This record gives sequence, C-alpha cells and structure tokens, in this order.
Amino acid sequence: MKLTLEIWRQSETAASGGFATYVVDDASPEMSLLELLDRLNDTLVADGDDPVAFDSDCREGVCGSCGITVDGRPHGPVPNAPSCRQHVRSFSDGARVRLEPFRSAAFPVVRDLVVDRSALDRMITAGGHVAVDAGTAGDADAEPLPHDDAEYALDFAACIGCGACVAACPNGAAHLYAGAKLLHLGTVTRGAQERGRRAKAVIGQMEADFGPCSSYGECSAVCPEAIPLTAVAAVNREAVRSRLRGRPD
Repeated sequence: MKLTLEIWRQSETAASGGFATYVVDDASPEMSLLELLDRLNDTLVADGDDPVAFDSDCREGVCGSCGITVDGRPHGPVPNAPSCRQHVRSFSDGARVRLEPFRSAAFPVVRDLVVDRSALDRMITAGGHVAVDAGTAGDADAEPLPHDDAEYALDFAACIGCGACVAACPNGAAHLYAGAKLLHLGTVTRGAQERGRRAKAVIGQMEADFGPCSSYGECSAVCPEAIPLTAVAAVNREAVRSRLRGRPD
C-alpha cells in the first residue's frame, strides 16, 4: 500500500510547528499506525533526517501513552480503540492521512506528536489514590465488597488515562477521566472512606487545568475503554455530595 502522510512537526513547545508531507509506499494493511511511523522513521534516519517523535510503550492498548490525532479524530477512525490498535487497513491504498498531536490547551506539544499530559497526573496526585496503613497487608477478605460493586468499580478502573477524551472535547474538558477515577475509587471499600475529600481535590484540580463540560459526548466515543457518559454525570454528583455533607469523608 501507498500512503501519503501529513505529519505535524514541531521542534519544541515554544517553537512554531507545521505539517510536513511524507510518502510511505511499502505499507501493509496489517501494520498498526505506530508501525507505520516506525517504517517512516527507518527511512528518515537512513536519509539522515530527524525521525518523527511520538510516544509509545506497551503497544497493546494498556498504557495509554500512544495517543495521536488521525484526520481530526483522537486515536483514529476505529471507535474506542487506541492509536496502537488502529491499523493501515482502515485506509484505502493511495489515501492521504493527517497525523497530529492531541489538541488541547492542557496538553502542550513537547515535540512533533508528543504532548505533555501531566495535567492528568496532577489530578491523580490531588486525590486519585487511597490511604492505607503501612505494614503487613491485610487479609483479602477483611474488607468485603459485593461482586456487582467490584465489577462496577473495575469497569471505571479500566480507564488508561490516554487523554483522548480531553482532545475530543470542544471545551477541552476532562470530566470523563475525572468521573472514572471518582467512581472507581469511591466504590471500593477502602476508597469510599475518603470519598468526599477525594471529590473536592480531584474536581478542584480538574477545574484549574481543564475546560467545562457541555455534554457533547465526543469523549466516550473515542475512549479506548468505552467509559460511559455516566462518569461525566458522576463529577457533578460527587461535587454536590461533598458540599451537602459539609466535611470531607
């Protein structure tokens, strides 16, 4: 297959960037988008040019580090799949494909397709954790959790923190991400003990770094784990709950 790639090139955060055009004429349908970039970079390096910078780690749809925007859609044309699970077979032979970084004011470009997503990390630092006593781990059944509650928490714990929800949102909101963390940790037995404090901390940090939610719904459509929009509703619900209780849990 032959593909013409329009790729965003930017040397650093403070520099201006622009699209550069490259042709890959030996792509195969089985290649992932990241493997396509690997093939292009092999050619660029062989020619003495700078390779295209992009993030990747596990390449199995687990780590969330590989996110790029493909033809204006975070991750790519296949719904609910990360960039590393998007494949060349989604494009026709001879197609022109535009690759650029996740676009959001909260995600400054570091270089080329790489963005700084530390704004998500700041939310986790603020409240995306549970407090446990140091020392010997307790028995697994010491804090019982009903099966349905455990499955519910795991559904939201599946969020891989890729940031596609933010990039897809016209407002640059992170409510889907924040809600997934609040529902996950607020459901498990240990996490429920800090539910109110966590809600105030996570939501406060979210509002400092990200835009407001207008319920467009684009976030869930691009989420690799298909986190439902109920996570968005949870943000306001948890905020109201923490205010009505008048004190952190």
